[in-house]
Amino acid sequence: MDRSKYKISKNILTVIILLLLPIYIIKQLYFTDNDTVAEASQYVGKEACIECHQAEYNDWKGSDHDLAMDFANDTTVLGDFNNAKLIRNSQTHKAYKKNNLFYISTDGADGKMQEFQVKYVFGHFPLQNYLVEFPGGRLQTIALTWNSLDSNWFYMADSVYKSMSVTHNNWLHWTNQSQNWNSMCADCHSTNLQKGYNHKTDSYHTTWSEIDVSCEACHGPASEHLRWANLAEYARTDFKNYGLPIQTSNIDNKQYVDNCARCHSRRNNFGDYDAKSNNIYNYILPTIPTEPNWHIDGQIKEEDYVYGSFIQSRMYMEDVKCNDCHNVHSGKLVLEGNALCLQCHKATDYDTKQHTFHKNYGEMGESVISDAGVNYEVGSGTECINCHMHGQNFMGVDYRRDHSFRIPRPDLSDKLGTPNACNQCHKDKTNKWAQEYIVKWFGESRHSQYGEVFFNARNGSQDTDLDLQKIIDDDLYSAPIQSIALYMLMDNNSNQVKNSLKNLEPSVRVSAVNKINLNSKENLDQLLDLLNDNIKAVRLAAYQRIIDIDTNQLSAKQKTAYNNVKQEQYNRLTYNSDFPLGKYNLANYYLSQKEYKKAEKLYLAAIKQDAELSIARMNLAHLYSIVGQPINAEQQLEQYVNENPNDGAGLYNYGLILSENKKYKQSLIALLKASELSPENNRIDYNVAMLYEFFDDNTNAEKFLQQRINNYPNYIDAYASLLEFYIRINEPDKIKELIDIIVIRFPDKQSIDYIQSIISKK
Repeated sequence: MDRSKYKISKNILTVIILLLLPIYIIKQLYFTDNDTVAEASQYVGKEACIECHQAEYNDWKGSDHDLAMDFANDTTVLGDFNNAKLIRNSQTHKAYKKNNLFYISTDGADGKMQEFQVKYVFGHFPLQNYLVEFPGGRLQTIALTWNSLDSNWFYMADSVYKSMSVTHNNWLHWTNQSQNWNSMCADCHSTNLQKGYNHKTDSYHTTWSEIDVSCEACHGPASEHLRWANLAEYARTDFKNYGLPIQTSNIDNKQYVDNCARCHSRRNNFGDYDAKSNNIYNYILPTIPTEPNWHIDGQIKEEDYVYGSFIQSRMYMEDVKCNDCHNVHSGKLVLEGNALCLQCHKATDYDTKQHTFHKNYGEMGESVISDAGVNYEVGSGTECINCHMHGQNFMGVDYRRDHSFRIPRPDLSDKLGTPNACNQCHKDKTNKWAQEYIVKWFGESRHSQYGEVFFNARNGSQDTDLDLQKIIDDDLYSAPIQSIALYMLMDNNSNQVKNSLKNLEPSVRVSAVNKINLNSKENLDQLLDLLNDNIKAVRLAAYQRIIDIDTNQLSAKQKTAYNNVKQEQYNRLTYNSDFPLGKYNLANYYLSQKEYKKAEKLYLAAIKQDAELSIARMNLAHLYSIVGQPINAEQQLEQYVNENPNDGAGLYNYGLILSENKKYKQSLIALLKASELSPENNRIDYNVAMLYEFFDDNTNAEKFLQQRINNYPNYIDAYASLLEFYIRINEPDKIKELIDIIVIRFPDKQSIDYIQSIISKK
């Protein structure tokens, strides 16, 4: 190469490098991608936001989010602590001040009256709870509650659990886990909440960045946003979403509503909230709106925190977002009365007497008291929300409206056993009365409602799969409703289920995972593939279906994925193991891993925490059987059947362990009752027959073996058991007769070879 040309090329390259170097340095100093921003973000506190966002801060100040939790002082405490008293069950509960601190005297963990210092207030309207400190880092929500609406004290358990007598022994008592702040309330009432539960020590080290629901609870940690704000405009180019990990503007309604779902939904948490996650199904699994927490048609029944209702609504499917109705900083409505709905709905069509058919305000008439105790004065019937967003009281006095925005259907109330707005207001009238008015005003025609299909499917009606498939295939229905339809399919091996494993919606994929039948290698391979799904909820669901698989059968890649999700499942279980059910689930995990001591400890802890969690006794008995402790197994099962006398499965297991412990007469009694309660279990009659044979009662032994055949005429093992019995008691005529029956019913070679092997043993 010519040396002069080489020098020229070298000089040109040097100049280019020198020119590019400042650009590279600037990029490294000022520009970053969004993943880096998310990882680098730290919580900075609301004070850092006020300078630029004064209007939003002013809206937020005094909102439900601002007042979600606070330290107890003269400013924050709303309740009457001037030696106020409430008499309940012959006990006098008191609220008073001492040394300028707030105290409540109420029933403690032993049921006796004790004094507790109030450390924190929880909420403000329409009620305010009070938190006290317990050992192990616990904060407990005292049952004595201030009604801010009517300015009086009430005992929460009496309002929430009206049909129960909640004593200190029950896990629902305020001193127990059901009313524990760390696990039940904290993550949605403070910012950057870290639960910090240690299942080995059964203690908490719970922390937060801010005590209330502040700016960063919804927008995510803002340190990178501050860095973005302090840069020159030209240096902000590569900052996505202004340096914030959670996008709250320029997004569709699904993303917007999902931002609120982490708190405004019934859900199962996988761990502490991760603001850097890009999908809610990576840290929670929202409960789909079906029984027992919702009515069969999706109306609210238990607390649903809005999300589960709203996502099944026509509003949601038409792209309505939370902020179309609510100022998200103040929590207040953006408009009052029907004006809120008339943002989208034409006043000439809907805000008229021809639509509401109710008297206007000022007209003569009588008010009505709804089933929730709300006084509806004359004119209330013209308000959209009273017909399309009827509600009910939760936590005693907190009236919450159903956000599924439904048309009242009194015609379905009698059929489905569901409420309707007409009769919730006019509680003294019949559903038929309301339906006659609906027909008079709007005619006979009604749209189909998915609750009818779900009702038929739940009650085992024939040919409902076609109707369910129509719901699954119809994009007018939201993903959670399609998920319910999918799970209700009778055919759990249909192409519909298999295809749904690839659905874009995580809730549908989860439902398909829980539904699919693992009767083929193809189905198993599909679940194994889902261990690599980009959504944690789907991965965890797939893992739980194949948890007992022999991993030696897996490829190296599959085994890696399996072990990764296994760790995610373990993390989820340990996170939730402060609950009795969480301890039970973690114990099941240890049992599957053959870590019996750890499993035993957790089963016992779950039972101690919630004596009514009797299923833990069943599994603990199974553990004792595995490790060769049949006496301990018998004790657990005896207590289980005492608590669940009509559980056929429990009685069956109890009968088996009694036989193992050579208590044959008691075993027979238990198994006979199990046979009555669980005729679907084909093993019970066999065990009953074997006991009768042991007692030389061949007549009853034959009766129960024949009964097994009658119940399962296509199950060859039932015939084989009776044949073996006839061989043992030497009944050649009956042997020949039964063989003739078997050959006719099971003519295939495999069945004949099976029977031949039994005969040859003679």
